[in-house]
Amino acid sequence: MNNITVSTDKSKLDVNFIQHFLKDIYWAAGRTIEEVKTSIDNSFCFGIYFDDKQIGFARVITDYVVFAYLMDVFIIEEHRGKGYSTILIDNMMKEPQLQKIKIWRLATKDAHFLYKKFGFSELAHPEKLMEKVIK
Repeated sequence: MNNITVSTDKSKLDVNFIQHFLKDIYWAAGRTIEEVKTSIDNSFCFGIYFDDKQIGFARVITDYVVFAYLMDVFIIEEHRGKGYSTILIDNMMKEPQLQKIKIWRLATKDAHFLYKKFGFSELAHPEKLMEKVIK
């Protein structure tokens, strides 16, 4: 794992790489480069790198005290199954600036096993949550 690094330095992020992945994935299909740039500008971001080449990404939307929402977590296909997503999430959960947050949330279709390792669980009261989706 010596070749793997995780960074919160936004200047290291490869925005084109991130957008290329997100535009085809189910949760972000069609997201434009401008939308990706705006989302990065307004989030706490993490890049994961293998030999200094970006292989994944994740971001947190937060107020740094009460609430955080984990979004856009991915590792590219050729680097999956090697534990890199665990390294990425572990770095996020241990990030000093995020230690005061009381409630973390996320949405996933197929990675429950990953997030459960970090204490995430199904919502205790999903009936209390609402959403507004604009298409």
